[in-house]
Amino acid sequence: MTDATTSFLIALFLLIALAVLVGEVFTRFGQVALVGQLLVGVVLGPTLLGPFLGISGTTASFGGIQTLATFFVLLMAGLSVSPEQIWDTGLSAVLLGIAIFLVPFLGGAAVVFVLYPGLAPTTQLFVALTVSITALPVLAIMLREFGLMKTRFGTFLLNASVINELSAVTAFAILLSVSTSTAGTFKAIAISIATVALFLTTVLAIHVALRAFRQVRLWDRLVVWFRESWRSREAGFALLITIGLGAALYSQFLGLTFVVGAFYAGLLVTPESAGSKEHRSLTYLFEAVTWGFFIPLFFALVGFNTNFRSLFSTPLAVLLFGALCLFCLMVKIGMGALVTRSLRWSRQESLAAGWLVSSRGAVELAMATILLGLGIFSQQIFTIVAGVGLVTTFLSPIGARPFIRQVTLERRAAEEAARQPPVGSSLPPRSLLPEDDASLN
Repeated sequence: MTDATTSFLIALFLLIALAVLVGEVFTRFGQVALVGQLLVGVVLGPTLLGPFLGISGTTASFGGIQTLATFFVLLMAGLSVSPEQIWDTGLSAVLLGIAIFLVPFLGGAAVVFVLYPGLAPTTQLFVALTVSITALPVLAIMLREFGLMKTRFGTFLLNASVINELSAVTAFAILLSVSTSTAGTFKAIAISIATVALFLTTVLAIHVALRAFRQVRLWDRLVVWFRESWRSREAGFALLITIGLGAALYSQFLGLTFVVGAFYAGLLVTPESAGSKEHRSLTYLFEAVTWGFFIPLFFALVGFNTNFRSLFSTPLAVLLFGALCLFCLMVKIGMGALVTRSLRWSRQESLAAGWLVSSRGAVELAMATILLGLGIFSQQIFTIVAGVGLVTTFLSPIGARPFIRQVTLERRAAEEAARQPPVGSSLPPRSLLPEDDASLN
């Protein structure tokens, strides 16, 4: 019989070691590493081997470290996007972000009502809400592993995912305020909207202030002073984490959950605000820690905390869960492809986008955990929500990959044809994918 600390260390060792190894194996077979990392968590968790290995009881011990892993993943996603990129994307990303939230949410409310009529109306709405969120960190990781993070394609989808999460967080705050507040419905809605506006105004004010300081070269002088006078080792990294935690605490205090603050903290740390040299150093160090430890752990824990034994207790429960997963997958794929197709993307690019935005993850699970603690979700409903996230996240990169590969092959064929003597006046279509697609081979 091992003590709690030993059991925790055994579980942590197995999760990290196997997640890294299995993730690497999956990349050798043409898939992204996160698919293997998710499967490791399921196998080691209470669904399969956890009870026999004696580590399934350590789930509660991972609560804090899972929160920290989520923070690092979201902060990394924010570091990959700048405010200028969001501004340059325009209304099309807003349209996609709202569409891939609003339609799954409203349609999901009807589907959940039909599949689980015994749930309270508020619980049905929360289930529909949580399964309608595109996972920003998951999307960022898939784009990174597909080599699309620095492309117009990747930036567009990330920006749309930001809008999706902001819409979801706003709706979550409103629903939570209405369900827990003793005040009237309209007052609770007004308070929630004002809170979101306050947070976004704060972020915008900081961004505008940083730009103003740079225009008068005050910020550049501060960066030089910090570089020359600060003697602590890796002070820039420590400052980045402090800023991220402060922003996460601020958004948590406002009731928006820490994930929004973590993302926007990373978004404000740009080469202009931190200095080009410092930004490269910070990004390198931060990505080494995140990709080497927190990302494998994050996805392994998603699978580790899902108990399919309770979910698959009866054939009817399996059927209902399968129907919910099918709806959640198809509605995201359909809306993502429909909106991007209306923006004159190619068919292959639109389907790739639809598959990529169909993943769920960190924000969904964070909300589900809050609702479980408040008693709004039962353990079974929590498992259903987590299971939907697991299934869609597992299938999302698998479904997207062949379409991304096809677009890449078509673009290369067009480039090869363009090098030949012209035979007509038509030009090959412009692709949204990157110039260097070695990661897709």
